[in-house]
Amino acid sequence: MERDVKKEQEYKNIAQKYEPKPTLLKNVVMAFIVGGLISDIGQFFLNFYLSKGFSMEDANTLVAITMVFIGAFLTGIGIYDDIGKFAGAGSIVPITGFANSIVSPAMEFKREGFVFGAAAKMFTIAGPVVVYGVSTSILIGIIYYFLK
Repeated sequence: MERDVKKEQEYKNIAQKYEPKPTLLKNVVMAFIVGGLISDIGQFFLNFYLSKGFSMEDANTLVAITMVFIGAFLTGIGIYDDIGKFAGAGSIVPITGFANSIVSPAMEFKREGFVFGAAAKMFTIAGPVVVYGVSTSILIGIIYYFLK
């Protein structure tokens, strides 16, 4: 029994020696930079749509649509995953990360066919978010209707 404890401690020492050290500062900086760049792109589109005469509400809607499209498109051609490896949470938190979470499972299972592969797996990750969002918005709408 004592020999097992000694071997276990020896193993832990060796494992600690080769364990990769966390790069927290680098990860935070990269997430900040990439998340900021994604936000800058969104701001560019907002300014563009406003300059074309859209109202603020319509421009905000168009920016959301544009950013989701860009995120889905970059995921579809395999670039967004590389951005995610580089940026971490900086690519997941913006709305483009939501698009990525919908398209990634669909891309992964497309070989299983359109209906049982891509379409069925599309909402495995984002589905609960969509259901929660729709359910909450309906509940808030009902509350707002009766309190008005």
